[in-house]
Amino acid sequence: MNGLTSFIERIRGGEWLIAIGIVLLFYLFSKLLTGWLLPRLFRRWAHGEEGTTWMESIRKPTRALLVLLGIYAAWEFYVPSGWAHEALIQRTVRSLAVFFASWALYNIAAVSSSLFQSIYRRLGMDESSMLIPFLSKLIRFLIIATALAAIAADWGFNVNGVVAGMGLGSLAVALAAKDTLSNVIGGIVIITEKPFSKGDWILTPSVEGFVEDITFRSSKIRTFADSIVTVPNATLASQPITNWSRMGKRRVTYTFGVALDTNPEALERAVARIEMELRLNDQVHPDVIQVRFNEFQAGSLGILVYFFTNTTVWLEHTRIRQDINFMILEVLESEGIRLAYPIQRVKLEENAAFAAESIR
Repeated sequence: MNGLTSFIERIRGGEWLIAIGIVLLFYLFSKLLTGWLLPRLFRRWAHGEEGTTWMESIRKPTRALLVLLGIYAAWEFYVPSGWAHEALIQRTVRSLAVFFASWALYNIAAVSSSLFQSIYRRLGMDESSMLIPFLSKLIRFLIIATALAAIAADWGFNVNGVVAGMGLGSLAVALAAKDTLSNVIGGIVIITEKPFSKGDWILTPSVEGFVEDITFRSSKIRTFADSIVTVPNATLASQPITNWSRMGKRRVTYTFGVALDTNPEALERAVARIEMELRLNDQVHPDVIQVRFNEFQAGSLGILVYFFTNTTVWLEHTRIRQDINFMILEVLESEGIRLAYPIQRVKLEENAAFAAESIR
């Protein structure tokens, strides 16, 4: 009752105007700090656009925290000490302060923040690397868990008891989540060893396609049928992975057959001409080019063609192969060489022929 009476007397005395002035002063200071002073400091410290990103991450949390401090300062000035609910107000203010500070840290830990942009550059990684999103999720989880633990402890909850209880049940949880834990460990192995990045074309015994995402438990692969295959990280980490996107050049190798009665001189000229055309093609890598008459087959003479295209892009690669195949057909036609086709020769034994004649 005494506190309420003092509260009313202060209203009559005009002290409420000073309290409102304190709130407005903190509000104007927050606008000045987040709108003028901090942006200039961040731009000078973090060089332009990066500093702007830092400032955008903490602008709203910082302004909210300063306004909260202004309200609390006005409350401390206006309300007399010893008020019945003073402890509740102080506890609420502390919890809100922890919340706003955690909000700022949570924004800074975003993948797009300048913190991780600088990590990209210093570690020499591109933005398709999956390490940074993985770290961002982990740091954000730790920020939320720490903030909740701090707020709970301030409100009188026994956090140590909760942690001890979690320790007692950790064995059961570990057994139940064995597969999940193995997938998380597999994800860490994939991220640290970096056998592929987002957007890479990979081939494994279980799936082939383009990597779209990696999470704590699994990786998402978009197949050539335009479907998404979700592969557990433990499975992916234990399999051989072929990363086609990291080829510097793309191999072409095959053997085609020509007719058995082909003229040897014409065949030699055709082999030399095909190899020369490949060496003159600026879309073919010049290091390894082989065109060889290398084997006798049952119904044909085998010609080996072996080279690499400069491009690794699938559509461009197939177009180059088509152009080269047409070139080979033109060379064979100009030299009068026919491609082999399936044949079967039947040889009749002389005794079998006499036997057939006697039957007649």
